[in-house]
Amino acid sequence: MSHELKYYIGLMSGTSADGIDLALVSFNSQHKLKHHASYYHPYSNEIAEQIKSLYTPDNNEIDRAFTLDVALAKLFAQAINNFLAQQKLTHSDIIAIGNHGQTIRHRPLQTDAFTLQISCCQTLATLTNIRVIGQFRRKDMALGGQGAPLVPAFHQTIFRETKHSENLQTCTSDKYSSDAFVVNIGGIANLTFLPASNTSKVLGYDTGPGNALMDDWFQLHNPDSEFKYDKNGEWAATGVINKELLHELLSDNYFKLPPPKSTGREYFHLAWLQQYLTKHAQISNKDVQATLTAFTAVTIVNAIKQHQSGSKNTAKVYLCGGGTHNKDLKNQLNQQLKKQTSKYELFLTNHKDIDADQLEAIAFAWLAFAYDKKFLSNMPAVTGASRGCTLGTEFLP
Repeated sequence: MSHELKYYIGLMSGTSADGIDLALVSFNSQHKLKHHASYYHPYSNEIAEQIKSLYTPDNNEIDRAFTLDVALAKLFAQAINNFLAQQKLTHSDIIAIGNHGQTIRHRPLQTDAFTLQISCCQTLATLTNIRVIGQFRRKDMALGGQGAPLVPAFHQTIFRETKHSENLQTCTSDKYSSDAFVVNIGGIANLTFLPASNTSKVLGYDTGPGNALMDDWFQLHNPDSEFKYDKNGEWAATGVINKELLHELLSDNYFKLPPPKSTGREYFHLAWLQQYLTKHAQISNKDVQATLTAFTAVTIVNAIKQHQSGSKNTAKVYLCGGGTHNKDLKNQLNQQLKKQTSKYELFLTNHKDIDADQLEAIAFAWLAFAYDKKFLSNMPAVTGASRGCTLGTEFLP
């Protein structure tokens, strides 16, 4: 690894609570991004359970949450130090760490809205001896936004289908070659819509569950599996979609809300699912899994269709996140898109040289870079904030 370059590290732990993703990124003088290397550190079962236990209200939350806040920061620091050693780099080669943290509660719709990401940024900065830019969601929420999704501004710099390359900060073209959608399928699925016409707003929001319900249902009924998820969607593929249950799941009020909107595992969880299953006592476990896979696919495709209705533009759909490894889910997405029209092309984000497993970690490296350059990095049309702002807070070693 070159020691002449200076790098940013992006750090992400998603709602699936499976582990830590790190990405090493540099930017040239034209602000063009280059992704150099990645690192993944899986969580132990104990840490994963501690995280998930904080998604919904329970006893002794403050002690548990803020003990884990420091424990995760120590784990993140260990992962970064291991990563640097692997890349033959030192702390002085890193300009800053962009730390998303671990979301344990997201309440964007109540009167005093809040969001909570743990993994103490100050502890992380001190243990790595590297500046940390973190708490990216809070300023957007202070401005009346939902603090989510955070990555559409980054998506716009990479995925907008320009006829010639442009930078977000100096974008002047009023016509792009096609509509583009970036769909990140983590625990929750989110979508960014990048319209071909500059007269239409860029939009981004959570479409609903991604892998969360599928993972939870799989673990509940396959406790002895070596995997914490339905590998390649193989179990779901043995089941049959229950159309009546699917219709009932799709009737949830969340899907009627207009954007901006965001959600989390504190809303879509097994107790939420169970209220629908009480009427379907005869349905087999594998048929529930098949139906949950269809549910994720249909909610994503319904969101895409809604922005394309009446449009003559072709659309490129770029997938990223853990859900891209679920073969059954990808097949269903393809089938659902083809049912509508042949004008969709489905790609992984790798098509644009962005590793589908690393997009969010790369995005948080970009958000740290945007903080240093004082770019506007939230998108009011996406989050509902009253104005644009530069996201993040700096923590010094």
